[in-house]
Amino acid sequence: MEQHECLDVIGIGIGPFNLGMAALLEKTDVQALFFERKEQFDWHPGMMLDGTTLQVPFMADLVTMVDPKSPYSFLNYLHEHNRLYSFYFLESFHIPRAEYNHYCQWVSKQLRNLVFQTEVEQIDKIDNEKRSYYAVKVKEKQQRRTYYAKQLIVGTGTKPYVPEAVRSCLDDKVYHSSRYKMMREETKKARSITVIGSGQSAAEIFYDLLDDQENHSYELSWYTRSTGFYPMEYSKLGLEHFSPDYTRYFYQLPEQQKAKTLKNQALLYKGISFDTIAAIYDKLYERTIGGATAPVHMQALTEVQEIERTREGVAITLHQQEQGHTVTAESDVVIFATGYHPYVPACLDGLLLDLEWTAGGQLAITEDYRIKGSGDHAIFVQNGELHTHGVGAPDLGLGAFRNAVIINQLAGKDVYRVDHQTVFQKFGTNLPVLCK
Repeated sequence: MEQHECLDVIGIGIGPFNLGMAALLEKTDVQALFFERKEQFDWHPGMMLDGTTLQVPFMADLVTMVDPKSPYSFLNYLHEHNRLYSFYFLESFHIPRAEYNHYCQWVSKQLRNLVFQTEVEQIDKIDNEKRSYYAVKVKEKQQRRTYYAKQLIVGTGTKPYVPEAVRSCLDDKVYHSSRYKMMREETKKARSITVIGSGQSAAEIFYDLLDDQENHSYELSWYTRSTGFYPMEYSKLGLEHFSPDYTRYFYQLPEQQKAKTLKNQALLYKGISFDTIAAIYDKLYERTIGGATAPVHMQALTEVQEIERTREGVAITLHQQEQGHTVTAESDVVIFATGYHPYVPACLDGLLLDLEWTAGGQLAITEDYRIKGSGDHAIFVQNGELHTHGVGAPDLGLGAFRNAVIINQLAGKDVYRVDHQTVFQKFGTNLPVLCK
């Protein structure tokens, strides 16, 4: 083993958070590699629809919130592409989703510590008399190779979620919203289409189908178990929940209180934008001028209990929660825009016995983003700590902050300033400053 180079850290997955980590590490002497099985950076390709934007301001790029002078900022991307004046006249904080993806691809092509088309298959912890380290076994195209590192960063994010009752039925007629753009044209050939879900993805898909409905003549339905088609909380004081201060406050809460709090905060991160709701309503209003009817059905408080294949298509068993009524609806295509859930990648299976878990069965994570039980050879987590750190975990605006906290540990010094007292309101009393 002594003849092999041992890196300081290996990152698993290259999404926005690990991409930001790789960019911010350039100011350090930390030796790092990041592996991704995809051919290139590609952020939610199944939802890259025309007209869609980020739901956070452009400053929530890979680096700006901790290093606004970085050459990898979104503003520098605009400068390099001769788009600064165009963006200036656009007068919008919320950039097109496609441009954010192109920006991230632009950054990824400049970094030397990224390795695409490489899947991490297995990770083992090696302990000997001289030192401890991780052996990371990867598959590069058709070849296998082992790399070594002192620490790990898990940035595999979340995976598409559908209710357990329908997972056995998934195919080209019943699918998750993450596949929508790839299935879009074929889907529009159906006689009837049903969208399930309450968030932004469900609303964007519904609007896209509604906008093209008259060209295809399909019936369109939208069901959600939520209490209504409600907008996301986007007031200025509400947005302060996506701050280092609130993250620190939330982390100190007891585990049971955290779960209760998250349940009551759904509209902070699961609602629909005002603009999308307005666009849907305006389209429906136009379609019904002069007493015309639109073949559209929208219904909240309604949960999918079961789906079953029929000769005609798919039978959906639906339960209206307040009335207690159960009905069956028919549809040719069913799209589940039911979000994403965190998961532990299979490559960590060999390490799980050493790691600590919460009473709720999730990984226990320290305030500085280490998985408890990983010891001095830390396994850091990116976007897998919603249950411990709160609603900001998946938010792009806090990605740079989390990366700064992790990088300062990797480097053994304060490379980046970690800000506190960043909001006007106080979330609690007598909170210690644990991350300096």
